[in-house]
Amino acid sequence: MIKKLKIAFQGEPGANSHLAIHETYPRAEAVPCHTFEDAFAAVRSGRAALAMIPIENSVAGRVADIHHLMPHSGLHIIAEHFMPVHHQLMAIRSATAKSIKTVESHIHALGQCRNVIQKLHLRRVVSADTAGAAREVSEAGDKTRAAIASKLAAKIYGLKILQANIEDEAHNTTRFIILSKTAKWMPHGGKGKAVTTFVFQVRNIPAALYKALGGFATNGINMTKLESYMVGGSFSATQFYADVEGHPKDRALELALEELDFVCQPKTLKILGVYPAHGMRETFKSRGR
Repeated sequence: MIKKLKIAFQGEPGANSHLAIHETYPRAEAVPCHTFEDAFAAVRSGRAALAMIPIENSVAGRVADIHHLMPHSGLHIIAEHFMPVHHQLMAIRSATAKSIKTVESHIHALGQCRNVIQKLHLRRVVSADTAGAAREVSEAGDKTRAAIASKLAAKIYGLKILQANIEDEAHNTTRFIILSKTAKWMPHGGKGKAVTTFVFQVRNIPAALYKALGGFATNGINMTKLESYMVGGSFSATQFYADVEGHPKDRALELALEELDFVCQPKTLKILGVYPAHGMRETFKSRGR
């Protein structure tokens, strides 16, 4: 008997992360976890082989806590997945668009569906996650309550979709990273483009960040993401999280990382993953032209 691949995600069955698992690994078993830390722990303990974690959204921005948790998780990024997010307005079978008075969902989902919420004059109720909101509406059996969640959640909890694809922005897309206990770098020189993700802390010297990034400019490396975070509650210690195009064994990126390491705090430059660039990156590039 073939052992089924298990993939952990944060949220309840029917969450968008659950849907992302269905898209990328259709035969895998999704393992719901209460928190992101629980999902990381499931991979570390062997209860799951991988974790599907949302890291940023084209409308709502970065997902809180992930960048803080990643460097200390002991896990490695082995792939990424971009998923267009479609929100559904759902309620119990006897409900109608006129009977509903409140709508429940994750705060990001509510924020991404303002137009429909205002049009129907619904009172917003913040829930821990989209799928959890769908479950609670289903269990309540109250036709005045609605939820915003995925089609998968509607199917799982037996809810009727009152309005489909109610998101305000057509480009609403979430980027997920896929994490493994074992590092698995994309082969150098293989087909397709590579993305390298790393964290670092710069020395507390004048123009430190300018010097840290200079090597990427002079070596022609495209940095697609750079975010900063305070470390240990200190206003003077800053950690940076970055994505760049290229493989660390490419000579240009190798030189850029060497220059970066020279101005970093000792032993703080850490590569979190080297993985294939998702095809949707090219779509976003064409939109920006």
